[in-house]
Amino acid sequence: MRARTKVFLAFVAVIAAAVYYYVTIPAVNIHSSGFWMFILSLVVVLTFLCSARSFRMGYPIREITPMKIGLILASILIIIYVAGGILSSPIVNAKKYHELMAVEEGTFTEDIAEVDYNEIPLLDKSSATLLGNRKMGSLIDMVSQFEVSPLYTQVNFQGKPVRVTPLVYASPIKWLTNMSEGIPAYIMIDMTTQNTECVRLQNGYIKYSQSEYFNRNIYRHLRFRYPTYIFDQLSFEIDEEGTPYWICPVKKFNIGLFGGQTIGKVVLCNAITGETDCYDIADCPQWVDAVYSADLLIELYDYYGVYMNGFFNSILSQKGCLQTTDGYNYLAMKDDVWVYTGITSVSGDESNVGFVLMNQRTMEAKYYACPGAEEYSAMNSAEGQVQNLGYRSTFPLLLNVAEEPTYFMALKDGAGLVKKYAMVNIKKYQNVAIGDTVAECEKAYINLLKTNGISSGAAAVGESVSGIIETIAPVVLEGNSHYYVVISGKDMIFDVSVGEYPQIVRYKEGDTISLEYIGGEQTQTVTGLK
Repeated sequence: MRARTKVFLAFVAVIAAAVYYYVTIPAVNIHSSGFWMFILSLVVVLTFLCSARSFRMGYPIREITPMKIGLILASILIIIYVAGGILSSPIVNAKKYHELMAVEEGTFTEDIAEVDYNEIPLLDKSSATLLGNRKMGSLIDMVSQFEVSPLYTQVNFQGKPVRVTPLVYASPIKWLTNMSEGIPAYIMIDMTTQNTECVRLQNGYIKYSQSEYFNRNIYRHLRFRYPTYIFDQLSFEIDEEGTPYWICPVKKFNIGLFGGQTIGKVVLCNAITGETDCYDIADCPQWVDAVYSADLLIELYDYYGVYMNGFFNSILSQKGCLQTTDGYNYLAMKDDVWVYTGITSVSGDESNVGFVLMNQRTMEAKYYACPGAEEYSAMNSAEGQVQNLGYRSTFPLLLNVAEEPTYFMALKDGAGLVKKYAMVNIKKYQNVAIGDTVAECEKAYINLLKTNGISSGAAAVGESVSGIIETIAPVVLEGNSHYYVVISGKDMIFDVSVGEYPQIVRYKEGDTISLEYIGGEQTQTVTGLK
């Protein structure tokens, strides 16, 4: 082969490899399947380029040296890849998979505080998506250029649960006309009040995102800065000042070449400037919530439960094998977001043996033994109470109500709007309470617990107060009329719903009033008026 031809073929191979790498951006890491595919593709391309002249001259394959070398190299790569996959699998490493996640036994009433209305996330992701799209439709100056990303990450922001998601370019043409400035805003939805806000950025626009096409694409930006890192599922978050960040977990493989994935590091990328910082998991800033994705945490717990007594036991007798139920939700506790899901036997019955909470930032996991209804059974029970209305239940949220593990869920109509709320006792899922508001639902639920003698703590939840009205003022909350009442000598604000207690409009300052209420952090929800 002539020297000029060799140079040309080498040039073509380098260009092809560069284009392939730029498009697929595999990590330069032996633990990455994409890297093995990149090397194998490179070997195949080089083999055919170096053998092209011999093919044209009619030489048989067995006499073409580059072809023989290429086949040998490709075979070696495939054998190593396949062997690495087998040796990394649970077949030979069941005990190691079981030990990937450390699970502690938790005490429900100690670890999970009783319900606070100001911290209950009332919306699921689909409802948040509906609100986000409606908000976007009202933004005349941006709706023609941008759309809302489907990410909707749930985080704790300044002590309250919210979902945040960035805007994205509406099309390649819209990207071309707006890329110089970037994306001007993100959507934030308060999960407790359903307030939806388009947060317009004041100190620069988002220039690094998933909707960029070239070097500012967040995945390509990360790859060029960290060529050996294998990134897991990225999430969009905001810090306590509202600055947008990409949270980029770095995979760590603990078993062989490809097995036992956890998270070893996390890269924080400022979505405006592109600046990055890499932290070990133990040093990750407190405001970060979604380092471990819910899917990864559930997978790790399934390894823990299924391989408790070895691989073959998980296939044959399945003694002691446990797995997570089909679905999960999020719980905000101690400035972290925890993934909640039920635990059931692998036999697939319709009851849970308990539930598990897993921290998305630290991978801490706590198991709570609590035999009771599986989530979908509870959802069906709640839907049965409003079957004449055709409402559908969201996936339950776990709450502590009167020291009882309780499923809380929203009931939505066909348009996806929340119409009612339901509480279902986990241990006895026939006990279902329905209400138009959360306060009304809890009041009905507590009365149900009292009536059926389920919880000794139920009687102590409601309190009463009497006195002279010092201040009374009308307010509108979520489109509903309420009155805020301050009683002389009491350092509390009592929230009275006009819809439930219309007689409140007859009261004025100086009148004597008697109230029953349930305590909250900012206001006390009135459950009785005399």
